[in-house]
Amino acid sequence: MALYDDVSRLMRHVAAEVLVPRFRRLPAEEVSEKSPGEIVTSADLEAERRLADGLARLCPSARVIGEEAVAADPQLLDRSDNGFAWLIDPLDGTANYASGRSPFGIMVALIGDGVPQLGWILDPLSGRMCFAERGQGATCNGKVVRTRPTGRIRPVAALGTHFLSPEKRERVHAAASSRLERVPVPMCAAESYPRVALGTNDIAMFQRILPWDHAAGALFVTEAGGCVTHWDCAPYRVGGSGKGILIAAGRHEWEVAAEVLLEPSAGLVEAERHAA
Repeated sequence: MALYDDVSRLMRHVAAEVLVPRFRRLPAEEVSEKSPGEIVTSADLEAERRLADGLARLCPSARVIGEEAVAADPQLLDRSDNGFAWLIDPLDGTANYASGRSPFGIMVALIGDGVPQLGWILDPLSGRMCFAERGQGATCNGKVVRTRPTGRIRPVAALGTHFLSPEKRERVHAAASSRLERVPVPMCAAESYPRVALGTNDIAMFQRILPWDHAAGALFVTEAGGCVTHWDCAPYRVGGSGKGILIAAGRHEWEVAAEVLLEPSAGLVEAERHAA
């Protein structure tokens, strides 16, 4: 598939020329706060420019929506679920990267009317490339991937609760303790989704649903055989009205997580919700 090769090559070039050389060598003056609690680095900005230029040449008919461009002009997200668009996260896990630790990654997705069609996730340090095409399955470094749950009695769950209020966070953790084995989150969606698909974690959860963080990963997990829904149990899509994201390696794991986390007592959703 020519597009797979072209986008993969572009991402690897950007990683090799922009991200890896600056890792653990980034001057303090090249890190700034773009919003309260959110940082951006010179590497984010340059990586996005190169990716945006390259993707625009590969598919001129698709709009390009990058994380940092949206930070400067939020209107770029308007009608993101209408027509074809590239979604770019040039450096997912920026806080990790700026602190000199991994994981971090590059995520690119092509969406059509809000539905992910193609998705790439690159780990710049290991070179691991995860890819999925809608209806055609998922691969990791060119090899077919099928989700494989850990098989633990208590499913292993990495729950992104750091953006919840302290009260809600406590409620979610208390609910999870009844049936799940909670583990630390990697603070990087480009790592969270592969961990679910490749057998490290059974469950992952996010509160924030910025599209560049999730489109490629959601496609990768679902095409590998997993489940990705919003907290109202509707399938994941870009630009919809759904809140939060629940990810699981299989239907059984999703049902266990939903019974624990999406019940009113956990505090994430209203008393009424629809079955998936």
